[in-house]
Amino acid sequence: MVKAKINSQEVEVAEGTTILEAAEKFHVKIPKLCHNDDLEPWAACGICVVKNGKSPKLLRACCTPLEEGMNIITTDAELVQTRKTVIELILSTHPDDCLACPRNQECELQRLAAEFGIRDQPFPKRLRNLPVDDSTGAIVLNPEKCIRCGRCVKVCQEMQDVWAIEFLGRGEKTRIAPAGDVKLGEGPCIRCGQCAAHCPVGAIYENDQTTEVWEALMKTGEGERTCVVQIAPAVRVALGEAFGLKPGTNVTKKIYAALRRLGFDMVFDTNFAADLTIMEEGTEFVRRFTAAGVGAPLPLITTCCPAWVDYLEKYWPDMIPNFSTAKSPQQMMGAMIKTYWAAQAKVDPAKIFSVAIMPCTAKKFENSRNETMYSSGHKDVDITLTTRELARMIKQAGIDLVNLPDENADSPMGPYTGAGVIFGATGGVMEAALRTAYTLVTGEELKEVAFTSVRSMTGIKEAQINMKGTIIRVAVAHQMGNIETVLRQVVEARAAGKETPWHFIEVMACRGGCIGGGGQPYGCTDEVRKLRIRGIYDEDDVSTYRCSHHNPYIKKIYTEFLEKPGSHKAHGLLHTHYVARPIYMK
Repeated sequence: MVKAKINSQEVEVAEGTTILEAAEKFHVKIPKLCHNDDLEPWAACGICVVKNGKSPKLLRACCTPLEEGMNIITTDAELVQTRKTVIELILSTHPDDCLACPRNQECELQRLAAEFGIRDQPFPKRLRNLPVDDSTGAIVLNPEKCIRCGRCVKVCQEMQDVWAIEFLGRGEKTRIAPAGDVKLGEGPCIRCGQCAAHCPVGAIYENDQTTEVWEALMKTGEGERTCVVQIAPAVRVALGEAFGLKPGTNVTKKIYAALRRLGFDMVFDTNFAADLTIMEEGTEFVRRFTAAGVGAPLPLITTCCPAWVDYLEKYWPDMIPNFSTAKSPQQMMGAMIKTYWAAQAKVDPAKIFSVAIMPCTAKKFENSRNETMYSSGHKDVDITLTTRELARMIKQAGIDLVNLPDENADSPMGPYTGAGVIFGATGGVMEAALRTAYTLVTGEELKEVAFTSVRSMTGIKEAQINMKGTIIRVAVAHQMGNIETVLRQVVEARAAGKETPWHFIEVMACRGGCIGGGGQPYGCTDEVRKLRIRGIYDEDDVSTYRCSHHNPYIKKIYTEFLEKPGSHKAHGLLHTHYVARPIYMK
C-alpha cells in the first residue's frame, strides 16, 4: 500500500494506482479528456495535469502512479489556467458548429469548455478542411472534428485488434485516418462502432437514419406505408440511461409504448426472433454433432454478430464452413415480418417499412448485405436505428419515456422466453442454445436451465456440458482482441490432426456482448456493462418460459408456416451464406 496526500487529505491506495484513480476513489475530480476507463492511459491531452508539492514539474494524473509521500495538488489558479489554455488550443483546431453536431449536449469537449467558462478564443482558428468519410454506411468519420485524443485508435487497435484507424502525419499535420489512408469502407473496418462509442466529440458517429424513419412514419396515415418495428434484447436495459435512469433498468414495456406514440403500426420484439434463431441454430448444431451431421465441420460458430461476420470474411475465410448458416435475429424477424406476418395481416409486403432498433452500428451494414438478406422478395429490414438514434427520436417527439404506462408487444411475434432476452449479453447465445440443445440431444427437459459457466466478463470462457453422458465442449469469446486466440487454437488442432478443442463457439465483437454495442448510450464502462447484463438476467430469472422451444408462438409459427426447424422452407427464409474477402487476409 502507498500513503500520500491529495489536497491535504491523507489517502492510502494499492501500489500502482494512478493519481487520477486515487483522486476519484476519494471523490476528488480531476478534469480529463483523452482518458477512458476502457483503455490504457497514454496522456495525450494534458488536461489532467496536477502538482506534487512545490515542484514546478506538472504531472499527468491519468498515467502517473501515486507514490509514497507525495503531496498532490489537483487544483489551484495556475492549474486552472493551464488546463484552460489546453482546451483553448484544442478549440482552435475544432469547428464551431455545435448546434448541428451529432454530439451536441453529449460532447466531452463541449462540457469542459462550459466548465472552464471559455467565452472567446485567444488563438487563431486552424481548420484543415478534411473531407467526411461515410463509406461504411454504418459509421461516419469527420476528421475535421478530431481532437487527436487517440481513443478511436486505441480501441480499434488494442481492444478490438482490427487496426482500421491510425495516426498519420507529424506535428500540426497529425490526423486520424483509415489504415492505409483509403476510405474507411475500403479497409479492414468491421463497422463495430466502438470507435464512435469511445470518441469524446463528434468526429466519429453512427450514420443517422432517423430522417428516413420519420418520413416513412408520415406516410402511415395515408395508407402508403405500414411501419413495423422490432427492438433488440440489449436495447431495453440501456435506453433508460438517455433519460436519466440507472444502467440496467429494464424499460421494455415503456419502449413498446414509446414506439406506438412515434407512429409505428406494429411493435414486435427481436427476442422472439432470438428464440427462432435458437431453434434453427440449435438444430444445426445437433445435426453436426451427431451422426446425422457427418461431413459438416465442428466447431459450429455463432453468427448473430455482423461485425464478427465481417471480420471472419476478411481475416479468416478458411473458417467459413464452421459458421452457422442461421441468420441473426434481426434478419430472421425481418423475413418473418414480410412473409408470415404480412400474409396473416393481409398487408402487401411491398408497402411494409421494417425498422430494427439495435445496440449495434454493424447492423446497419448487415441489412444491406446481398447474401439472402432479401429472402422475403423484398429488403427484409429496411432501416436499422441504434439505441442512441431511438433516444433522439423519443426526445424529438416530446415523449416522457420514464412516465409512460407499460404496454405489451404485438402478437404473434412479440412474446419471447428468457432464452431470447439473454442474447444481449456475452455467453447468452451459447446458454440459450444449450438449453434447447439439451432437449434435442437427450429428449428430456432440463431441471436447471442456468449455465452460469458461460457467464461473466472474462474475455474467453470455456465449459464442458454433460448431457447425460454426452460431453459438449464450448467456448465463448467477446471483444475482437480475444477472438483470434480462440481461432488459432482451432486451426492448430486441425493442422495437428487433433480433435477440435470445442464443439460450439459463441463470438461477439463488442466487450460484454451486445449490451456494450457501438450504438448504445455513451459512457459505457465495465461497471455499466455489468449492470446492463444483470438487468437482462433478472428478466430471464422471472420469465414464464426460459427455453426457446417452450415459446408457444414459436411452436405456432412452425406449425402454420415453417413446417419444422431446418426444413427447406425455414432454410430459404432463415439461413444465409458468407463471402470470402481474401484481400484482407493476414
